[in-house]
Amino acid sequence: MIKKLWPYTRGCRKWIALGVACSASEAVFELLLPLVMASIVDTGIPAGDTGYILRRGALMVAMALISMALGISSAFLSSRAGQGFGANLRQAQYDHVQEYSFRNIEKFSTASLVTRLTNDCNMMQMTLMMGMRLLVRAPVMLVSALALAVSISLKLSQVFLVAMPLLLVLIGLVIAKVSPMFSALQERTDGVNLVVQENLSAIRVVKSFVREGYEEQKFRKRNDALRETSERAFGFVVINMPLMMLITYGTIIAVMWYGAPMVQSGELQVGLLSTFFTYITQVLMSLMMVSMIMMMLTRSVACGKRIIEVLEEIPDIADNPSSSDLRVKDGSVDFEHVSFKYNDGSEAWNLQDINLHIRSGMTVGIIGATGSAKSTLVQLIPRLYEAQEGTVRVGGRPVKDYTLEHLRDAVSVVLQKNTLFSGTIRENLLWGDENASDREIEAACEAACAAEFIHRMPEGYQTDLGQGGVNVSGGQKQRLCIARAILKKPKVLILDDSTSAVDTATDAKIRQAFRTQLPDTTKIIIAQRIISVMDADLIVVMDDGRVAQAGTHDELMQTSEIYRDIYQSQQEGASVDG
Repeated sequence: MIKKLWPYTRGCRKWIALGVACSASEAVFELLLPLVMASIVDTGIPAGDTGYILRRGALMVAMALISMALGISSAFLSSRAGQGFGANLRQAQYDHVQEYSFRNIEKFSTASLVTRLTNDCNMMQMTLMMGMRLLVRAPVMLVSALALAVSISLKLSQVFLVAMPLLLVLIGLVIAKVSPMFSALQERTDGVNLVVQENLSAIRVVKSFVREGYEEQKFRKRNDALRETSERAFGFVVINMPLMMLITYGTIIAVMWYGAPMVQSGELQVGLLSTFFTYITQVLMSLMMVSMIMMMLTRSVACGKRIIEVLEEIPDIADNPSSSDLRVKDGSVDFEHVSFKYNDGSEAWNLQDINLHIRSGMTVGIIGATGSAKSTLVQLIPRLYEAQEGTVRVGGRPVKDYTLEHLRDAVSVVLQKNTLFSGTIRENLLWGDENASDREIEAACEAACAAEFIHRMPEGYQTDLGQGGVNVSGGQKQRLCIARAILKKPKVLILDDSTSAVDTATDAKIRQAFRTQLPDTTKIIIAQRIISVMDADLIVVMDDGRVAQAGTHDELMQTSEIYRDIYQSQQEGASVDG
């Protein structure tokens, strides 16, 4: 895992190297301080040599100041390296997610991706920050203090033969127990984020159905599961500390028991015994620091695996090696024996043996019952999904011959769920063409019948839409999304039930604008209302993933029972409404 994540330390490796050097040097100076202190106790004080004591005291002060400076530098450098590492991981994940197809995103879920980009990355950067200090400091202190303790008294150092194995066994048991708990902890975090995301994005629905109590209960269930998992995981971590302190103080008592007679017999000086105590404490505390690091590493391993899953996920739709810089020459669209299913392991096809030939500039309506795969069909054109069988052609060439950028530049899609972003109306429209002039923006809005309500707003095109376009109605949002798509000047314009929230008069004006202002653009309109497509050059009737019939309105009224039933039911509904 370190090998896979190491490339993302670029830009902060010098800070890592300097921070490690500072941390190691700080530990060395701290280890030397007790030896200087021992010389004062054993040499300066018995001899009454004030000059010697002052010189050694000044040396200790200097060493302490140097150690403090190294510690501050280590903290600063580790913080800088950790933040840089975390930023690189987040950016790499975000960039890679942009290459995902719909299917890749559905595999992880939006809530899980948010957790991996935030919570998991924060854990990784914290691990690097703490690791640069403790992972260097603890081993240096452990080995050096152990060596110095042995040099003072080999006999007393034998106490480590009991204490260290006990500590190592304890650390191993705790890590083995909490490791799976930390993986479950991240999954529980995903669950909480999912509930929060769903609730906030659909808050209007929640309030309109008075389901706040249900949502609170659902959140409480997920939140309690997260709390229980956290309590179990960190409960073992907390138990680890008092047990280690018990072993540490037990070791100190043992050294006192065996060291006191050695001082009385003159085998060991008082200053060296006190120094030995210091080194014992440092050795055991270093082991405790190692245990803390191992706990953190155990959790970070779970987070790291989740991050690597995102980074190593292969987008199932990408530019082929044979893709060229060809531009789409016109808006012709052809489906040749196309079949598609969302799940490769499923036996049933969502689309089966589709054959359609659409000339450039045509207006095509697609109609059918809910679940007849109308949206699925049009999403194959810009390769939002990939057909498993057959060939989809745009501009006379298979869609795989184009790069995704060039193909999607030529195809504008207004999906069922209209999405606007925080910012002004103008900023949202510029998604269609970031270099569009004010005249082009105005023309696109006129075609989409959006200019009329924009001009009524106090700040016009500079009106802030708020998050997700909360300041406009559903119909206004649809018209803004259509204007944005028109501004792109596409070869193919796809409207996926994108005028459902506007009245029939406005719908007719938009279609008329398409005919007069976009004569060379292929218009594909998915609609529930036959009136929205009845004047189309070609109407495609979908039924259970197949093309049941295709033709003009008059032809379908004669040949298609499905189309005729839909038309008659809508006419009867209109009569009743009237």
